[in-house]
Amino acid sequence: MSFDLESILRDTHALLSGHFRLSSGLHSNAYVQCARLLEDPAHAGPVGEALGSKLRAHGCDRIVAPALGGVVIGYTVAQSLGVPMIFTERKDGVMTLRRGFELGSRTRVAIVEDVVTTGKSTRETQSVVESLGGTVVAFASIMNRSGIENPFDSPFEFLMRMALETWDEATCPLCARGVALDSPGSRFQR
Repeated sequence: MSFDLESILRDTHALLSGHFRLSSGLHSNAYVQCARLLEDPAHAGPVGEALGSKLRAHGCDRIVAPALGGVVIGYTVAQSLGVPMIFTERKDGVMTLRRGFELGSRTRVAIVEDVVTTGKSTRETQSVVESLGGTVVAFASIMNRSGIENPFDSPFEFLMRMALETWDEATCPLCARGVALDSPGSRFQR
């Protein structure tokens, strides 16, 4: 089934404009709220299927997603591939595997995220997987905001690239103008 991701993002009001602190800590005048995109299974399923079809050739045994943003898309991708899915989460600021999740050594893993900007959460998840003996065979996300084709050391599959301006807090023109800051991601409190 073919779908127009850009139209779905607009229709679900997942593309936001304003002044945002991204999970990376960078500031931007635009934000992609993938939770809005994925809240309806009628959208989440086809998005997961599209991303899963890009991962199929990498032969992964399991999907691992960083919480919170990667959980829904990770699940729908795993469903499309017919493999299990687990997620990492932060405990005392450190990415870890909890909730009784296990990962056998030599498990072939694809790490799935909603949006990649700096890739910090994704790399932290990679470290967890590798510390448990897993092998990361691919990375995937709905949106690539990194500004480069592949910011990782294994293949990176994505559905859409978005080159949006970002700034650190010290050089942010919106901060300089006193525009109110919103932190919609899961890493920062509002």
